[in-house]
Amino acid sequence: MTQITTFSEILETAHNKNKKLYEVCQEIEADVAEISQEEVRDKVKLILDSMKTAIKQGLKSSEKSESGMCGEDCAKLLKQYKKGSLFFTKVYQNVLTYSLATIEQNARMGKIAACPTAGSCGIVPSVIIAIAESLNVDEEIQINALITAGLIGKVVSNKLALAGAVAGCQSECGVAAAMAAAGLVELYGGNNEQILNAAALTLKNIMGLVCDPVAGLVEVPCVKRNAFLSIYSVTGAELALADIQSVIPIDEVVDAMKQVGLMMSPKLKESSEAGLATTPTGLKITEELAKKWNEDI
Repeated sequence: MTQITTFSEILETAHNKNKKLYEVCQEIEADVAEISQEEVRDKVKLILDSMKTAIKQGLKSSEKSESGMCGEDCAKLLKQYKKGSLFFTKVYQNVLTYSLATIEQNARMGKIAACPTAGSCGIVPSVIIAIAESLNVDEEIQINALITAGLIGKVVSNKLALAGAVAGCQSECGVAAAMAAAGLVELYGGNNEQILNAAALTLKNIMGLVCDPVAGLVEVPCVKRNAFLSIYSVTGAELALADIQSVIPIDEVVDAMKQVGLMMSPKLKESSEAGLATTPTGLKITEELAKKWNEDI
């Protein structure tokens, strides 16, 4: 089977074969890697297991990152939830805490699954795993959801590198949120059109998100951004499952996102030369860390 480069192509292929998107995706991956589809699923299971391990370890830790800027937020949220949530049901509580647990593990140099990047690693696992637990969804369906999420990232990457240095955080946390929304629709058994609408609705509403990390580290605002966009992706799935459609098709949304990324100032693309990175507090933190680490050397 030849590679498919656009969402319209994969949707047409799935329609012609009367298959779900994840089925078409695993066929393609098996063909390209010259392995069986079962081996593809085994590889995805390893990723799923890594995600679950990162969540488990992150939930147990309140160790700060080397910079000291993050590492305690998940623990603080868990402490609050022991008293009772102010707003969220248990499943949303888990989405938030799983997201923070994962991205804080990344900041501690723990093992995570980049999905699609390390800086956005908390979004996909928190949504798929937390909600799968709440629904008591078996592992095979979770794998289907993760393959669907991966498909979204793969097709977007055909047109745009998934890196903040290329197109800002819209191409990292933004794409991760679209992946999570699509995966969640598959988890619920939504149809192919709903899956792509979930991704489109989510992605187009994060368009223009800049990458402005304080001190050049994947911590501020990245850690809390993972938590926010995890919940955001659930909104995309909820709308799509109600058959709410994106007026702009997803392929055109990706084209527009690429255009916005090209127009974005280089200072807003991971260079730490604008935005939060150059606020008085951001600059002070950068200066303090430079002194600290020079002394350590």
